[in-house]
Amino acid sequence: MISTIHGKVIQKKEDALVIDVGGLGFLVLCTNNVLKKYEVNDICLLNTYLVVREDLLQLYGFESDAEKEMFQLMLGVNGIGPKIALVTVSTLSLEMIRKAVLAEQPEIFARVPGVGRKTAQKVILHLQGRVGNAADVFSGFSQLDVDTEVVNALTALGYSVVEAQAAVQSIPKNSPEDLESRLRYALQFFST
Repeated sequence: MISTIHGKVIQKKEDALVIDVGGLGFLVLCTNNVLKKYEVNDICLLNTYLVVREDLLQLYGFESDAEKEMFQLMLGVNGIGPKIALVTVSTLSLEMIRKAVLAEQPEIFARVPGVGRKTAQKVILHLQGRVGNAADVFSGFSQLDVDTEVVNALTALGYSVVEAQAAVQSIPKNSPEDLESRLRYALQFFST
């Protein structure tokens, strides 16, 4: 299996990078974090996961080992293939996924393009016990609820789920936990 890939980015596509390794160009489907980080002519090192099918050999690239592990966990969910798993890891932060599972909030996953309500329930069931323990949820429970409301407000204003999630992640850690303050900080993300 190909665990990592290190080389020069020779082409950047909407959802993938082509990486030159010793004269061979590898097409690697990537998360949004990776796509934002690298441009053409950059040298990159990605954690990768190789999907082997009868008619397909496809590399998926991740910024961190944690992203790759979450992708692999998502692949274990009945009804989720590599493309939906990649979109999920790209759309939701790892912390948001973990908290949504621990708080049993399938509506978080249902916002991901291609994931319906039933599949979101399957994700919750499959990931329980694999992303932390229930005691962890109490430390960030109110934070998750407020951040979920912020994401909902931003998507109602016309921002995509990916944009809204990025804005929520930009909120300073020590900011107040009320909806109004957190929404104000999130909106500042779009003005920079």
